[in-house]
Amino acid sequence: MTLSLRVAIIGAGPAGIYAGNILNRQVTEAGGEVAIDLYESLPAPYGLIRYGVAPDHPRIKGIVNSLHEMLDAGTIRLIGNVEVGRDITVAELQERYDAVIFATGALKDAPLRIPGIDLPGSYGAADFVAWYDGHPDVARTWPLEAQSIAVIGNGNVALDVARVLAKHPKDLLTTDVPANVVEGLEASPVTDVHVFGRRGPGHVKFTPIELRELGEVPDVDVIVYDDDFERAANDPHAEALFASNNQVKVMTRTLNGWRKPADHEYTASRRLHLHFLHAPVEVLGADAVEAVRFELTRPVGDGSVAGTGEFVDVPVQAVYRAVGYASSPVAGVPFDEQRAVIPNAGGRVTDAGEHLPGLYATGWIKRGPVGLIGHTKGDALETITNLVEDASSGALPAAVVDAADGEEVFDLLGARGVAYTTWNGWLELDAHERALGDAFEAAAHYGEIVRERVKVVPRDEQVAISRSGALALS
Repeated sequence: MTLSLRVAIIGAGPAGIYAGNILNRQVTEAGGEVAIDLYESLPAPYGLIRYGVAPDHPRIKGIVNSLHEMLDAGTIRLIGNVEVGRDITVAELQERYDAVIFATGALKDAPLRIPGIDLPGSYGAADFVAWYDGHPDVARTWPLEAQSIAVIGNGNVALDVARVLAKHPKDLLTTDVPANVVEGLEASPVTDVHVFGRRGPGHVKFTPIELRELGEVPDVDVIVYDDDFERAANDPHAEALFASNNQVKVMTRTLNGWRKPADHEYTASRRLHLHFLHAPVEVLGADAVEAVRFELTRPVGDGSVAGTGEFVDVPVQAVYRAVGYASSPVAGVPFDEQRAVIPNAGGRVTDAGEHLPGLYATGWIKRGPVGLIGHTKGDALETITNLVEDASSGALPAAVVDAADGEEVFDLLGARGVAYTTWNGWLELDAHERALGDAFEAAAHYGEIVRERVKVVPRDEQVAISRSGALALS
């Protein structure tokens, strides 16, 4: 049987784009045809790559270039600024498409349930990342008033947050960081940023590139503490990881390279402290954050830690929790509140263990917010392989609305007053942001700065620019 499919993918981040690219390849290589519409709630594509990763990561440019090529090939149609569940329902998509794939990612902070975590001055890392990445749906200002800051977490997001907090704004200007973010960071009085992890230096969840970047930030000293390394000594689990994992070897050597004698004099104007084997137990303060209380931990030997019964209070005026992300429900689709995922079996969406025909999931909404880009590709491959198998066996429900010409959904959105954006609209916005970069004039005290682009933040401005030149749908 020759396949002829129409598929909607919800979410234009890496998970959704990879799924569309793999789907197109599998179907066309089998001699079939597939029409793919990629729905995105924001006016611009790329999801977490545009709005969830620190702007000073050079490797992100390469990922964006790859995603751009996939969308620019014309085999996947972008429909932006459309909120599924509000502007169009899942049921309405099911009427128009043979299958719907959810790739909505994880956009909110996982909770850290300790006393005092809701005090003023306590923030979620995801919210802060959205601010410095210029997400259109967050406030333009951020309360940067603390001299000493605690970041709780031992993953890449914690390092991103700590690095941006500690970094001098002029050193971000070569990125696409928005003007309002530069202005906010300029006013920050920060001198010390402390990053805390529950486990030892041999069990960090960083990656080597992110860790090495800390040591390359101008006028910021990285400080580690011998007491933490001594408590982490003689841990057979960490020793086994070091022996078997090259990344762990690199990071362990990097961390040990930052150890200094007790009388070492640090000269930078800002300091970034890395603390290990510290478990947060309470945020202290009367009307706002004044300190964080930690219990010192020790390795048990199996990768976990136990409390020592010794507590330390670290004075800070702000705390950022970076203990993970969590996905949000999609209206009209089952959701596992405990795991914060759409329940599925191999990407097939399930309800009470039964597959709901025509519904699929991929990426973090499928498996939770863990893993890197390589995991996302593997996720998409599994989901798409199962979708194509279902299509080949006749297990997909037939669409009931005739959308063969591809225009019907735009008529529906237009009739509802939805100012949708397209790939051609993104090219307009992309060119506009690059032009802003070309026209950028640095303040005299910055010296000469070359900017590739300046990100446009307001949603209405993004939409207006995207719709100004062309609404061609191909």
